[in-house]
Amino acid sequence: MFQRICMNLFRKQSSEINIKCRCGATFQGNAEARHQRNLLFTKEKQRQRENIGRIEKIEVQYTGTPEDVTLMMNKGISTPFNCAQHMSEMLMQRSALALIDDTTLWDMNHPLEADCQLRLLHFRDPDPYHVNKAFWRSCSMLLGAMAENVFKEEVHVELHSFPSPNVKTGSFVYDVNIGLDNWQPSQDELRIMSSQMVTLCQKNLKFERLEVNVDLALEMFKGNKYKREQIPHIASQISEGKTVVLYRVGDHIDLSRGPMVGDTSFVGKCTVTAVHQIETEQGILYRFQGVALPKGFLLNHFAYGILEDRAKKLNPGRLPSAPSHVSDVFQPASEAMSL
Repeated sequence: MFQRICMNLFRKQSSEINIKCRCGATFQGNAEARHQRNLLFTKEKQRQRENIGRIEKIEVQYTGTPEDVTLMMNKGISTPFNCAQHMSEMLMQRSALALIDDTTLWDMNHPLEADCQLRLLHFRDPDPYHVNKAFWRSCSMLLGAMAENVFKEEVHVELHSFPSPNVKTGSFVYDVNIGLDNWQPSQDELRIMSSQMVTLCQKNLKFERLEVNVDLALEMFKGNKYKREQIPHIASQISEGKTVVLYRVGDHIDLSRGPMVGDTSFVGKCTVTAVHQIETEQGILYRFQGVALPKGFLLNHFAYGILEDRAKKLNPGRLPSAPSHVSDVFQPASEAMSL
């Protein structure tokens, strides 16, 4: 009964097909578009790695638990996670984010580029503000990955964006065009989406960061009109119109200002709580919303239920507009600590 109710929209094992959405335009299937993006991402990542040339050493001065230490690492190759590997398993497991030279937030899997001071941040820091924001942002990206994968292939899913993470709103969000009119998910459908989120997080997938030129980004998102509108504007904000930053988790690739947490294992209990239809300058979109706890943070059923109820209310985050909304999705590097 559960599957009969829900699978009218959600996927089984379906083939990759071209379909027509309500606007009448023919689109590449979601799975095929995702596959092509991954091929381009992998190829560009390999090209950048091969261009490093002769390996140079950099000095990384780590400050923190268990003791301050100076590490000699490989420029453009070694990451904060690699630094943690040299020191202790505890640091490897708990470090969600890095701070470089006390000014710049840095992804755990992002290669270090020069001599630097390094701090490793975690959820039980005295002030976990930046880690919490990275966690919320990472959950939004995972929510988009779930939304792009959960529907049957004939439902054309076009991701728009998500507003800047604000933990105080009580939910993380992603705004999506699913080409359906007046869809309201049932409780069973919300449970299916929550299950997909949990399954995705349990795979312990790394968040991979890659900076690419605008032309390549446009090619990767050629089937998404929203991303193609956003890419030039994002590039003009951060790199004089030349590059944008992408993240990949599993086979899902998206634009984001970052940073993200190190991998999906940091997400503990999570729930997709609601999907609200919203009217925007670009037509009807659906605001997917969820709530999650970092792994290792436990609440009883009643307390977590309060969080779920709060996360069901329409998140007041800024609604999408074209293209100014992308300033909430991406930020100039110079503002790295103004999150």
